Amino acid sequence: MAAVLLALAASASWGVSDFLGGLTSRRLSLATVMGITTPLGVVLIAVVVAAQGTSPPSASFILWGALAGVLGAAGIGSLYYGLSVGQMGVVAPISATAPLIPITFGLVRGDRPTSVQSIGIGFALVGMVLTSRERDTHSGRTRIATGAIFGLIAAVALGFSLIALDEAADANPYWATLVLRTASSVAVVAVVLALRRPIRAPRSYWPTLGVIAALDAGGTILFSVSTTKGLISIVAAVVAFVPVFVALLARVFLHERLAQIQIAGAALAITGVALITAGG
Repeated sequence: MAAVLLALAASASWGVSDFLGGLTSRRLSLATVMGITTPLGVVLIAVVVAAQGTSPPSASFILWGALAGVLGAAGIGSLYYGLSVGQMGVVAPISATAPLIPITFGLVRGDRPTSVQSIGIGFALVGMVLTSRERDTHSGRTRIATGAIFGLIAAVALGFSLIALDEAADANPYWATLVLRTASSVAVVAVVLALRRPIRAPRSYWPTLGVIAALDAGGTILFSVSTTKGLISIVAAVVAFVPVFVALLARVFLHERLAQIQIAGAALAITGVALITAGG
């Protein structure tokens, strides 16, 4: 139960952070949002680690943490961009299928889902496909929804990042999170410098950027700790409730409206996650 509650708290934290990150990326450049929030997250986590007063574990966990960080940066960058160019209620449910990757990894490693969880996995896959479709207003034909491909890229990158973080967290979840965020920051700064993207944010945006960094870092810590208290296949599935928070916030503050098929797809994806969780 502790693992599930921690994972739910992580999904809430990440959900609000993703909404704010996607919304802010519509007003500022993606380079600015990532270039400021990612390093800020390192500072916040460093404070938490210092407060723990524990020495770093053996160096073997560093590789897993660094890998999780690079993949996480790629996933978050793709997600924020997708949320900034497409409907959040479409992109978020697609990215939420990321747990299917650690679930599959768990199966290969020996985890065995119940029949209910197997149905849930099927629902999640079908829901992702339905949610990613939209009707072209000009031709009337169905096409891949704007931003959907970036949601899929985010799902793949974040899915593998969760696996790497789970491996690193076995040594120490707090240090693992610090290594992850440090690697993410290095990757983001390297890309921004390589592309020569300017980082400019008016003072009025700094409080929001700080909240994004704090919530994103907090969600990572909560998930990292939760993996030490339960199976990765179950904990990762619970985290897929992130799009519920994103979609609700987008509906309330942005008045987004989805097509019936997309609503059905999102409902299927979220129902699938619920079944995966309940089946455990």
